[in-house]
Amino acid sequence: MSSPKSLPPLVEPAAELSKDEIARYSRHLIIPDVGVDGQKRLKNAKVLVIGAGGLGSPALLYLAAAGVGTLGIVEFDEVDSSNLQRQVIHGESDIGRPKADSARDSILEINSGIDVRLHKLRLEPENAVELFADYDLILDGTDNFATRYLVNDAAVLAGKPYVWGSIYRFEGQVSVFWEDAPDGRGLNYRDLYPEAPPPGMVPSCAEGGVLGVLCASIGSVMVTEAIKLITGIGDPLLGRLMVYDALDMSYRTIKLRRDPERQPITELIDYEAFCGVVSEEGQAAAAGSTITARELKELLDAGKEIELIDVREPVEWDIVHIEGAKLIPKDRILSGEALSELPQNRPIVLHCKTGIRSAEALAVLKSAGFSDATHVQGGIVAWANQIDTSLPVY
Repeated sequence: MSSPKSLPPLVEPAAELSKDEIARYSRHLIIPDVGVDGQKRLKNAKVLVIGAGGLGSPALLYLAAAGVGTLGIVEFDEVDSSNLQRQVIHGESDIGRPKADSARDSILEINSGIDVRLHKLRLEPENAVELFADYDLILDGTDNFATRYLVNDAAVLAGKPYVWGSIYRFEGQVSVFWEDAPDGRGLNYRDLYPEAPPPGMVPSCAEGGVLGVLCASIGSVMVTEAIKLITGIGDPLLGRLMVYDALDMSYRTIKLRRDPERQPITELIDYEAFCGVVSEEGQAAAAGSTITARELKELLDAGKEIELIDVREPVEWDIVHIEGAKLIPKDRILSGEALSELPQNRPIVLHCKTGIRSAEALAVLKSAGFSDATHVQGGIVAWANQIDTSLPVY
């Protein structure tokens, strides 16, 4: 229903609905606020979804079911068995296939009338603005800060609104950002996060985990916002951040305001450098103090006296660990609490899952005087893939 806070419909209606479309979308058509006019707008809409992963999966399925006429998918990855716990657009028979192809097949099985456009590429500053120009609305369900800032800045430069979603463990967030929104209501992601959090501060889902069904909860809210924007009904989440906690089963919204200090976005930048996966301290510590999984095996096989420290969390240790390692979670090293437990008489070798957390811990050890400490490039994933293939990869 239109409210004082509604925005004008984003998309003009298509010329007509066919007899088959009227039958298919009848449950929409009999809602007065959607009706034939709203369904024609959905038919005419072009929506670009960044990623066919955790959030992209339910979003694409429900956008297709709702009758959004053109769906673009930006996705260069392949389906992996660890995706299936939450990425419901893919199935077991899709493992090893490009996610874009798998997603297209699922979409067309739901609704063969959709024009599915695959963009099998990594979103980059060189291609983002031009790509966004072809669509009415962007949905961003990516899982890293570098891509989120790129999507935001490209959407600003292309003059497009976008729906943003984020998930981690049991919590999700959704908002709508649109710098050029009417009535001076424009906001963008930099009003919520003026700067990226320090590297290593916010673990990714691969590092910290996510409850699979959380993707459905947040993805469905994102699609709801997309439908509202396209048809011009209801009060969109522009200027509000919705926070969902699955354990409390609570939804709350927080008002967002424009950051008065924010500078206008005039160009795209190097977002990897802007966000930094590993801190400068971690990079500096790792330079010249990094060994490979094979080099670690050679040290162990030669009977070298080393202390192998696993800086992951106890739940990760329970999944898989290297024989002979000792568990000291990263936070106990970063706080300084665990430094007294480390031996002074033999070299320390740190490892984590992929090498990001161990680089941060290595920087602390170096500054505490453990000058011969090293860390393992690629972490336990590299060890399981290259050295002991009997170990599970998570």
